[in-house]
Amino acid sequence: MIKYVFVTGGVVSSLGKGIAAASLGAILESRGLRVTLLKLDPYINLDPGTMSPFQHGEVFVTEDGAETDLDLGHYERFISARMRKLNNFTTGQIYESVLRKERRGDYLGKTVQVIPHITNEIQSFIERGAQAAWDGQADVAIVEIGGTVGDIESLPFLEAARQMSLRLGRNQAAFVHLTLVPFIASAGELKTKPTQHSVQKLREIGIYPNALLCRADRPIPDDERAKISLFSNVPLDAVISVWDSDSIYKIPAMLHKQGLDNLVCDALGLTPPPADLSVWDKLVDSLEHPSREVRIGMVGKYVDLTESYKSLSEALVHAGIHTRSRVIIEYIDSESLETEGTDSLAHLDAILVPGGFGKRGTEGKIAAIRYARENGVPYLGICLGMQLAVIEFARHVAGLEDANSTEFNLGTPHPVVALINEWQDREGQIERRDASSDLGGTMRKGAQRCPVKAGTRAYQVYGAEVYERHRHRYEVNNVYVPKLEEAGLVISARTPTEQLPEIMELPDHPWFMGVQFHPEFTSTPRNGHPLFTQFIRAALEHQLKRG
Repeated sequence: MIKYVFVTGGVVSSLGKGIAAASLGAILESRGLRVTLLKLDPYINLDPGTMSPFQHGEVFVTEDGAETDLDLGHYERFISARMRKLNNFTTGQIYESVLRKERRGDYLGKTVQVIPHITNEIQSFIERGAQAAWDGQADVAIVEIGGTVGDIESLPFLEAARQMSLRLGRNQAAFVHLTLVPFIASAGELKTKPTQHSVQKLREIGIYPNALLCRADRPIPDDERAKISLFSNVPLDAVISVWDSDSIYKIPAMLHKQGLDNLVCDALGLTPPPADLSVWDKLVDSLEHPSREVRIGMVGKYVDLTESYKSLSEALVHAGIHTRSRVIIEYIDSESLETEGTDSLAHLDAILVPGGFGKRGTEGKIAAIRYARENGVPYLGICLGMQLAVIEFARHVAGLEDANSTEFNLGTPHPVVALINEWQDREGQIERRDASSDLGGTMRKGAQRCPVKAGTRAYQVYGAEVYERHRHRYEVNNVYVPKLEEAGLVISARTPTEQLPEIMELPDHPWFMGVQFHPEFTSTPRNGHPLFTQFIRAALEHQLKRG
């Protein structure tokens, strides 16, 4: 029978519930337990797919094509289980499911209410997600409840968790509550009152935490922990200090040293072997003792909110771990390159253009790509970054003046990038998608297998096959591929059925690649990712050549 750990938050959002939940998962997994994680989001959107990155951060894509919360990326980086669509659900999905049942008459004419119908549906979704995690069955499902205690939006989820723990019985559920202990500079002390109030609010709901994770900018002294224990009615050893760290990969050891995994195992009646965090110790050692330093320019339009590129930033960190180098990421606003030129790129060891949507800033990205191509700077383009690399090559090498994507210019004379059905000839007719189509309706999402051309740089990275995740609407237009290949561009991987370009590269360049997929979603600190590792190695080599 699966046991559950519910992770809740209080005082303020963005304290790091996802990192805490993932770190707990990593420790339990190191003790031989099979672990999965779920994220419950209280917003009414069906998923974060159409939400602004400025508001919500990155959209993480699972192997089965679900657009999910960025915390699922943390989950996959910390534990071995792969996340699926069922590992993340929202208030919108719950209400949609209940309303469909109501319309079908499943409730036999009863008045549909938050309790029991919504809370029962939430429990059903939790159990379904936990059971789908493994081919067999997970031992522990860690369930992160979004929002903070006291929010109206979160109440049904918290009530469902309370009901579920009562229904499952003794030693089947545990609660971990994350709160803020702020330091007030003018008073020169940490304040425990917000944590006291947060736990009080949680207890009013009927939930009694087995452990408190107290976030602060510094370790919390024992006397303050004792104060929290006394007023929160939580044992002193269960009041755990979680201070700011320069790496999220130090958190598992931080929590383990204070006994969080023992508290959870005791609450769940589990007696697994001791934790073995040697893998994490080695990762941290690589982070703290690099032999080189490399500077990567990430050219995008969401640079004011780096959470928009969370998985990508972490993938570069992972590559640094596996090359014993400190990767310094400079976030460069692509719009500034349009007005100020590319001189600011001269000190970089490599340039990366990530995925994105919309026209704003694209010409600045193209300028950065041209700079990388003409100056022999290692370049990696991801999704839109590949499409823009094709556009840049078409304009300045293949002689296709004003080449563009129909996403940015419907009237371009050379649509080298377009919606897939804007060029596919069906019985003499060109099928065009309407610009008002649902944004997700024309997207290619999820993992897909594609063969890789032997003798290419892509083959050196992936071998004979690539299996990566997608999230995009537009594709490189096959009509123009022969012209591009004549000019020297190499398509080193294509989809097996439509023959859509998946990877492009320039063989006469020290290191220049573009990929239509998102390899950052499969990078982990334990294994890294061969594409990013080779990219960083190329950057290190470029640095040596420059002297």
